[in-house]
Amino acid sequence: MNFRTDLALERRELIYDNVPDGVKFEEKIEGKTKITRIKIETKEGEEALNKPRGNYITLEIPPLSANPTESETEIELIAAEISALISQKGCVLVAGLGNHNITPDAIGPKTVEYTLSTRHVAESMPQFNFRPVAAVAPGVMGQTGIETGEVIRGICDRIKADCVIAVDALASRSVSRLGCTVQISDTGISPGSGVGNARRELSQSTLGVPVIAIGVPTVVDALTVAQDAVKSGGEAFIDKSKLGSLMVTPREIDSVVTSVSKVLALSIGRALQKDLSVSDLYFLTQ
Repeated sequence: MNFRTDLALERRELIYDNVPDGVKFEEKIEGKTKITRIKIETKEGEEALNKPRGNYITLEIPPLSANPTESETEIELIAAEISALISQKGCVLVAGLGNHNITPDAIGPKTVEYTLSTRHVAESMPQFNFRPVAAVAPGVMGQTGIETGEVIRGICDRIKADCVIAVDALASRSVSRLGCTVQISDTGISPGSGVGNARRELSQSTLGVPVIAIGVPTVVDALTVAQDAVKSGGEAFIDKSKLGSLMVTPREIDSVVTSVSKVLALSIGRALQKDLSVSDLYFLTQ
């Protein structure tokens, strides 16, 4: 069966015994967080994992509490991985992709709500040493009639952004990874891929600046859930026509999305504003 997933880690797991030499892999444990790094270096690697060449870092973190300051260790780990992929100078545009009205697709817009934007004060308040950061939730084409990529490109050109951090919801093939797995990559992203409505990609080739993609899975394909549930019986017991394109999400998805969005916003803030602690950022964005 061709399982649907946006996670490079899960793509590698599916072909565990047939991973080509062009895919580098390493993993380590930091406290309660498992960090996996995958680097795709060749065309064969791209074809095997169905992902463009580049770096994919996956952090499998403990379930998050409603108070993000209790996840400071995880925030620091996520921030360190973002810092390793991004330039240390210049204006950054944080783009929250997705539809605010559809809860599993709202991680991007809600992350923007909690992001510390400093572009408007960075020059007028030099004593705080703020890095200029702008944040926008461009909506989806069904709401605006404009491709997300066109909106982001126009803003990048106007504010002369040096980098884009794009945040979006993803799809996983494992229910256990929903809401507690963070994927960071330097290859860009296709908005809406997590909820099955992928649009034109956001990448350095389309925007003209580096794009760091941060995603958290919030949905899993219903067919995948069914397949796992009857693994011993095989595919013959599954009526694929009835499942269609159904997606499954946790019943507590509202609180999950809120917690994840706050943690991602604080992680981005720590990566960009080196002089501010997690507590400082939380105070300034709540």
